[in-house]
Amino acid sequence: MTLQPPRPLTAAAARALHCLHGADISAGMGERELDAVEARFGFRFAADHRVFLGAGLPLGEGWPDWRDGDPAVLRERLDRPVEGTLFDVRHNGFWHPVWGERPQEAEAAVRIARSFLADVPQLVPVFGHRYLPGIPGQVGHPVLSVHQTDIILYGADLTDYLRHEFAGLPGQLDSARATVPFWSHVLAENNGTPRPALCTTPYDPCARTSREALADLRMLALERFLGRHVSADQLIRAGLVALVLDVDTPSLRLLAGLGRSEEPEAARLFDQVMDELDLLADAPTEEREIRWELARWWLTLIVKGGMHPAIGADLLGHEVWSPLGHPDTLQPIVSEGIQYEDWSPAVAESKEAIAARIVAEAARLLAGPWPPAL
Repeated sequence: MTLQPPRPLTAAAARALHCLHGADISAGMGERELDAVEARFGFRFAADHRVFLGAGLPLGEGWPDWRDGDPAVLRERLDRPVEGTLFDVRHNGFWHPVWGERPQEAEAAVRIARSFLADVPQLVPVFGHRYLPGIPGQVGHPVLSVHQTDIILYGADLTDYLRHEFAGLPGQLDSARATVPFWSHVLAENNGTPRPALCTTPYDPCARTSREALADLRMLALERFLGRHVSADQLIRAGLVALVLDVDTPSLRLLAGLGRSEEPEAARLFDQVMDELDLLADAPTEEREIRWELARWWLTLIVKGGMHPAIGADLLGHEVWSPLGHPDTLQPIVSEGIQYEDWSPAVAESKEAIAARIVAEAARLLAGPWPPAL
């Protein structure tokens, strides 16, 4: 099973979308104008957002005027998702499980939350409280309605959102891809649904040898084959780690050297690297085999400290245990992950103790036969 990649938005399709919303439309923004907005405010538009604004700039209530709008108003709208999250940290007890132990003092908690949120991709206003992740060079990001940490999915992508919001057409929310782990986590928590797992694996590179670096590149390729989102910066980072560890191909050098403005080239160069290294010659083609191979990678990252144990257990639950019919061998680590997420101060043991058990269970699984007996 391979999910089809999202289709890029064309200029013609963007002009058709402008016919739906009924707002006044000024001339489309050129590439230099869009670049200037990004430089001024320190964020990036997603590729389909750039095409939409290039085909015309909607004006009127709710629409951000990126050309002539009040800079203070635009800044406030850009800051609103993070500031709203911090408000809930300070006043409503919100806390992401990966942030570690929450300090008792509210301002200390806010400082920790702010430091983590600084690494979360920017949400960029589309209309009103509707936001699109600002990840350059990529399409297919979901549109989110954001009020503090009350987040609702409003469109599988920009096209789906505009058709749903302004033309009343049924949304295609079942096809939405979760492309930013943090906002996807909050979205799912609010809706009481399993957290979307089609997002970039959040891990720190822990490869120490060229063999381990090659394994990481292979796993990222398998994630993409399975339809999971892998960000451009992650592809570049994996390429850089491999290059430092003496892996070398012509395309790998280009991939590792990409700058921020060149991120749209990452996916193409990554595919060329795969061909040059022939890393997928013996890759599994069956979905079940791919999921088990990814499971072994995630378990390895947990044990080596490259991935937070709770995130790893969550990934294993949503991407392996559930799709493969709940194999008994993964039940213990999935259950530990659920206990970590459900932790409260009333629980006798600490979150650190639960995390340690997840690591121990990951090591036990890796030491046994693979894939584990069902």
